[in-house]
Order: sequence, then structure tokens, then C-alpha cells
Amino acid sequence: MADPSSPDVVSDLPEHRYDAAVAQRIEGEWQDRWEAEGTFHTPNPVGPLSEGFDAVADRPKQYVLDMFPYPSGVGLHVGHPLGFIGTDVYARYLRMTGHNVIHTMGYDAFGLPAEQYALQTNTHPRVTTEANIANMRRQLRRLGLGHDPRRSISTTDPAYYRWTQWIFLQIFGSWYDADAQRARPVTELEAELDAGTRAPAPGTNPSGTPWPELDPSGRRAVLNAHRLAYLAEVPVNWCPGLGTVLSNEEVTADGRSERGNFPVYRRPMKQWMLRITAYADRLIDDLDHLDWTDAIKAQQRNWIGRSTGARVSFATPAGALDVFTTRPDTLFGATYMVVAPEHPMVPALTAASWPDGTPASWTAGAAAPGAAVSTYVTTASRRSDLDRQTDTKEKTGVFTGTYATNPANGEAVPVFVADYVLMGYGTGAIMAVPAHDHRDFEFARSFDLPIVEVIRPSAAWLSDHGAVEGAPASTWPDAYVGDGVAVNSANAEVSLDGLAVADAKATITAWLEAEGLGEGTVQFKLRDWLFSRQRYWGEPFPIVFGDDGEPRALPESALPLVLPPMEDFSPKTSDDESSEPEPPLGRVTEWTTATIDLGDGEGPQEYRRETNTMPNWAGSCWYELRYLDPTNTATFVDPENERYWMGPREPGDVGGVDLYVGGVEHAVLHLLYARFWHKVLFDLGHVSSREPFRRLFNQGMIQAYAYRDERGFPVEAADVVKDGDRYLLAGTEVTRELGKMGKSLKNAVAPDEMCERYGADTLRLYEMFGGPLDQSRPWDTTAVVGMYRLLQRIWRLFVDEDDGTPRTSFDEPSEDTTRALHRTIDAVRDGMETLRFNTSIARITELTNHLTAAYPDGGVPKDIAEPLVLLLAPLAPHIAEELWARLGHESSLTYQDFPVAQEDLLVEDAVEIPVQVNGKVRSRIIVPVAADAAAIETAARDDEKVAALLADATVRKVIAVPGKMVNFVVG
Repeated sequence: MADPSSPDVVSDLPEHRYDAAVAQRIEGEWQDRWEAEGTFHTPNPVGPLSEGFDAVADRPKQYVLDMFPYPSGVGLHVGHPLGFIGTDVYARYLRMTGHNVIHTMGYDAFGLPAEQYALQTNTHPRVTTEANIANMRRQLRRLGLGHDPRRSISTTDPAYYRWTQWIFLQIFGSWYDADAQRARPVTELEAELDAGTRAPAPGTNPSGTPWPELDPSGRRAVLNAHRLAYLAEVPVNWCPGLGTVLSNEEVTADGRSERGNFPVYRRPMKQWMLRITAYADRLIDDLDHLDWTDAIKAQQRNWIGRSTGARVSFATPAGALDVFTTRPDTLFGATYMVVAPEHPMVPALTAASWPDGTPASWTAGAAAPGAAVSTYVTTASRRSDLDRQTDTKEKTGVFTGTYATNPANGEAVPVFVADYVLMGYGTGAIMAVPAHDHRDFEFARSFDLPIVEVIRPSAAWLSDHGAVEGAPASTWPDAYVGDGVAVNSANAEVSLDGLAVADAKATITAWLEAEGLGEGTVQFKLRDWLFSRQRYWGEPFPIVFGDDGEPRALPESALPLVLPPMEDFSPKTSDDESSEPEPPLGRVTEWTTATIDLGDGEGPQEYRRETNTMPNWAGSCWYELRYLDPTNTATFVDPENERYWMGPREPGDVGGVDLYVGGVEHAVLHLLYARFWHKVLFDLGHVSSREPFRRLFNQGMIQAYAYRDERGFPVEAADVVKDGDRYLLAGTEVTRELGKMGKSLKNAVAPDEMCERYGADTLRLYEMFGGPLDQSRPWDTTAVVGMYRLLQRIWRLFVDEDDGTPRTSFDEPSEDTTRALHRTIDAVRDGMETLRFNTSIARITELTNHLTAAYPDGGVPKDIAEPLVLLLAPLAPHIAEELWARLGHESSLTYQDFPVAQEDLLVEDAVEIPVQVNGKVRSRIIVPVAADAAAIETAARDDEKVAALLADATVRKVIAVPGKMVNFVVG
């Protein structure tokens, strides 16, 4: 909304008043000086950036890291720098408390948004990306962020993605040894297979030919099936309108692409996968060693979804249909089965005709199961996984025409295809126990399927749900999912009746294993990571294919494999859901086919390159490591530098970045992927730290008022004016709402605009003053002036606004002022340590007000002024540097010692307490902290106001509470 408030613009302003023009001049000068002097250059122990390390080798180190931004074409709005300013304040404070601090910024610049923007503007994505990065660097520099610019990277730089490709080759060149619980090189696996000390893992040798008898191509196929990076036919989110596969996060709940709003279809495609599931246990267990919030840890655990249960085999005419269940104790209550539409057994399970007596509601009106199932599968492919899991949706499905056999009771149970079951969890098939599962209950009600009680509900549940004890479960209003004893659960060989849940689970699992019908197992909701994208703007895979179609690694000497220049880099788009992906790189024929010597003894051969590219997640999985050694051309990070900055500090410590700050929206995938890559590198001996991020902090969000017209469309907030209680755009009333700041709601405020009007230091203070860093806060342009006025008051304490001369003195400060200073130091330090910078600013404000009142004509003692400047420095560094220089210091205050409070000056020697007469406060008095009841009563009676009130009154009672209050009861 248009801001009616701005700094005063008056022609006769004092020449040396701190205003926007002075602020911008000071800020520009100090930013230039910091850059010229390399103020924020941080030395490494070894390597190209090691100059000056000897001087800081004895200091404790701190690695402060931001989740790096995506450089969009519109640049930053004031919501983006909230975390960046917060980490800068903290890093500056750490430098002043004697730490060697690494703090820098890079750019996550590959991916679909950049490619789409380039297509819209008919400009190569490298051109637009580099322009966006340059603009963002300018904006961040203007905010005075103390980054080491030598360490900045972009994921799109070939010198960077050379090492992204190298890490991929480490993953491709590894397999997970479940016995050793770590990744090992595939070369070691091959040696063990050759020696006969290990056999191919189940499912990796479909031909069944013994390893010694396999030809080279067959052996290569077996090894490839073990790798942590592998090719597989998997269900994907295919978006023909964009010509690419999308991640689940890029698909809206109604099954359309987040970018462009195109329909998305679920279909199987051959894609690169990363075997993150091999690390599921470690990804969960190591959370216990991280300084993260319980909420973020819970999100990670839930996403990985470790469940203990049993695999159960149901016999069908198409073969065994396996399910995973966490409640094997309810097996006797399974009255039907459901397979996901993507399940590979769907075609085999689909019967040729409907069995006699098939209810019409099961057939979807089709004459035969094939037509019904085919139509349903196609429809389901148009819904996103998120939409399919929404409990409020009506349950849909269709009978396959096939019955399975319940192994517990031998009963025939119908097999349905239904989209509330996902292929991404368990086996993609379930045994449905409608009496004890909400979704199964709803489905059974819709399709008139049996509902059999196998867990006795509690009396309280029956009463609360209006159910009659002993009545059939089909009469219940909902499924009973609580604990209880098993009922109706016995056959000739095993009985669960009367057993509690835990005992029933153990009993039925043992029986299944003895009968060869199942086994106890652990399952994870986590699926392997889909790693292919059918677009141009991404890292090329360092992979080629020979005549046998098996993938092979490029030699390290061939890295980086650089993206070829393309004028037409748009993927082939279509309206046809059955269309096949045609990645843009496939059109560069001179690049896709190459004669290469892979160093495998076969000499130069012609190979076909992989034409998919990596997702933009790849570059963001390891950037925290490259910041440590960005100019190293021999390795991705020198082991000594990694060990110094991220290594474990003590036995049991997992290591990692000391403080990682970013949005909660990255709570799962980015963090999970980065942890996975890091653990692979740890297993292979490339890093000393087991985890990438020791401490995680999620900053809040800046919200701003947005406005909508009568159609509900957002309008430019800057053009709206307030008229009484109404908000008008060009005279027409609009509605107001509070929402996330951004271009979608047209309520973004550019930091450049705020720097022009107030200066960067004012913007920094305002963003930090809005509340604790982890809390969201509303943006109010009119309120920014409060921080602007604070800086003006501080400036006036030091500088005469008329002639620019210093106003400080060498006088001895009063005891009150000295105590006020040290109380402020103590509070500011606490705010810095806890990232509650708002409290630090509040206490600086209180001290400023005290000094303004105590020294109205100037003359603040330097013994007070200098500590005040140092307290202000992390928060408003430009004005602090300028005032420090005007106090006579030639060097930057960046590495000056942060003030330390004297403990004896923090103890209050006097306290103000209220004096009441008949319960009403009539005056306030100051008494010694140690004053007893008699002393504070005497002091109260001596107060002029109180004495006048008591003069003609009879005091019936005196209530005196030391340090708190005095109350005279008169009558």
C-alpha cells in the first residue's frame, strides 16, 4: 500500500543530520572499504585460501550458513533477506567474540524456473541466470552482508558442477553393504564376486546364470543392479505440457503442474534412481545427534516412515500377491484386497470376465474387467499422490474380477484396484481390514463389503460412538483403531483370541513364518530418489551407454561434461498424455554420440550419452562442502579444510555446519537429500563428518498486506490507498488480507526501495526488531521509520548535526549510566547468543533513551559511547563503523572485542516500588533493594504525596512487601 510516512524532507535540515542520503553515502563507502581490504576474507588451514591462518589458528571456529537462494528475474523482496540479515548479525557478533567465522553466499541456479523464464524471454538460461545472480549480488552487497566473496559459487558454473558430477560418479560407483552398514566401492563387490565370497544379491541377476559363467555384459548388468545410482522403470509424474517429469512437490493437489498449470499423469518410465532407502535407518537414527527442533525431526521421521510389521502372501490365480501390514494381528479381519493402479500385477490380476454374482457397483458399468480396470487406471494417473491420499475424498475403485485367498482363514477375498493405495509405500497392495481402518471402512461401506470385528472395542469407544456392544461391526459408525484383545481370530493351527495386540502380532507372525506364508519385516515409506529430468538446464550425467545398453561412468579426466550450447533448448511439449519424453539434449547429435576411451581396457569406443539431466536438488546437496574450498581444482574439498570446519569435535559428535538457517519449507527433501549425499561421502572416506548440518534454525516469514479486486484477483499493493476504514485502488474499493510476501500476491516490497528511503542499516534493524528470528512477522512500511529515528538519535549522541563535530567527552560517567550500560551489554549478548535480536535492539533503544535524557547537550563519555557503538555494530554495521571512525579509530571494528558486562554492575542496589492507599497506586518510591518492611513503610510515609493523603486519615493497617509494594488501609 502507498506509504504516507517517510523521512522528513525539509529544506533547512541541519547539514550533518543522519538521513537517507547520509546513510547511503556511508554505506557505500564502507562496503567499498570492506571489499578493498578483504575484511571478511576467512582463512583456511591449507590451500589457496590459507593466507593469514596462523593468526587465527588458535581461535574457535564457527561455520554459519544460509540456505542459498534461487536467483529469480525479479530479484529480492524484503522477505528474502530476513534469514540472511540474521546470520550476518550472528556472524559479525561471533567475529567480535574471537571466532574464526566462515560466512558466504552462493546461488542455486539450475532447474525448471530458470529454463521456463528463459523460454518466455527467448534468452539462453545462462544469460538470464548470470544477470539474475549479478542483480542479487548487488542487492545483498547493499545490505552490508559480511560474506567472504571469494567463496561464492553458482551451481551452474562448470567448475562447480564438475564436482557435482564427480560425486554422482562416487554414488554410481558404490553399493550398500547391508552387513557392514555402509557404502563400498563396486570394485570391491566385483572382487568378492570373482573370489566367490559373495553371491549376487536377490533380484540383481534375473538370468540366474552363475557369476563365473556370465559374459562381460551380463556381469555389468549385475553390478549395475547393485549400485546406489541405477536405472529403473518406475511410476513418474509425466507432464507432457512441460515435456518433463516432475517431482511430487512440483505437482498440485489436483494433479496439475505447479508451473504452467498443465495436467500431470502417472505412468511408468525408465529413470535414474538414487538408492536413498538403503540409508533409511541411519537417516532416522542420526537425527538423535542433531541440534534441530523436534518438529523438523518429526517431519523427517514421518517422511522416512519406518514401520515394523509383517509381509503376508495371499494366493491368487496370477501368483502370490504380497502385502506389508503393521497390523498382522488383524489378518483374520481382511475381507478384501486393494492394489495400486500402478501395481505391476494389475494386468495379470484382471480377469477375462466378471465372476457370477459380481455386484454392479463393483464393475463401474463395464462389460468386462479389462475395460473397467483400464479406464480406472487411466483416470487414476491424472490424480496426484497428494490428492489420492486426502481422506475427505470419496473412495473409488473397481473389481479386478479376481479373488485371493486369505491365508489365515482360507476365505476368498475380492481384489480391487483403488487409488487410495499408492505404489510408493509398502508393496503397493494392502489387505483391507475395514473394521479397524478408517479408509478401508469407508471403501467397504461404498462397495458393500464385509466388515468383520477382530479387535474388541473398548466400552468407552462403543458408548462415545453410539454402538451397541455385541452388535456386528457393520453397524458401527466408523472403524475402531484402538487397542484391545483379539476376537474372531482362530483357525485349526493358531488362535489369537484373547491376546493383546503385541502378543497377537508376535503369534501370527511366527505362524506365518512357520507356514512359509510371510515374515516379520521393517518397511519404510521413503522411496528411492527419482533423479532424472527431461530438460536442458541441469547438470549433464557423466554417463554413457554402450551397445549393450548398460550405463558406464565417464573417467574423471572427462569432467566437467559441459552442457552443449543450444539455441532451441525447449523440451518437446504435447497435449497427448501417451507422448514420450524427448529431452532437448537428444537433438544435439554431435554431442550425444562420442568416441571415448573409458580406461576400461576396451580402448576408444563409440558411446551414446545420457540425454536427461540431473534435478536442481543435485547442486544444493553439497554446496556447504564447496564453500570450504571453492578454488581447489584437485578435489572437491581438501580433507584438512573439511575436518577443520565441519569435523567432529569429540567422540560421538556427528560434525557438520555449526549453524544452518533457512525456511521450514525445506524441512524434508533438501535436508534429506543433502544428508544422504553426505553419508555416502562419509562412507567412502571423503569427509570426516557424518552429517552436513549440526545445528538447524528455521527463520520465520515476512508477511504483508495484499489486496484483491471484486473478481478476487490480486492488485498491486503499492497502488492502494487508505480512505478511512476502506482501501481504494483508483477510487474502487478493494479487500485486504495478510499473506506471504511475493509476486503472486503483488505485495512485494523491494529492499532497494527501502535502502533508498532509509538506508540499509534501518532496514536491517527493522527486520531484526519484528520478533524472534524464528517467528513470522507482518511487514509495515510505515513502521520502518521507528528504526530510522533510533539511528538518528544515536547519531546525534555522537555528531553535532550543524557542524559535524564530535559530541562525546572524556568525562567520567555517572554510576547510573555505567550500570545502564552494563545491563544493556548483558542483555544484548544474550539476544545475540539466542538469535533474539529484537531484545538486543530493545535494550540498545533503552540505553539510547537514557543517554539522550542524561546528556541533552551532548558530552556522552567515550567510556559509554564506544561500547554502545560496538553493541550496535552487528546489527547496523555501516553507521557503527562510521561512528567508530569518528571516535578516532583507524581500523574497522569488525574484529574489535564485543563488550563484556561487569557482573557486580548487574546487581540492582535500588528498586522502585508502588505505594497504594486503599489499593490504589498514589505514588512510587525508590528504596534500597535490601530494605525491610519497616524501612519501606518509613520511606513511603516520607513521600510528599503519600504524607498529604495520610495527614487527616486513620491508618488501620499497613501491608509492606519488601521489594514489591506498600499499601496503607485507611478509614
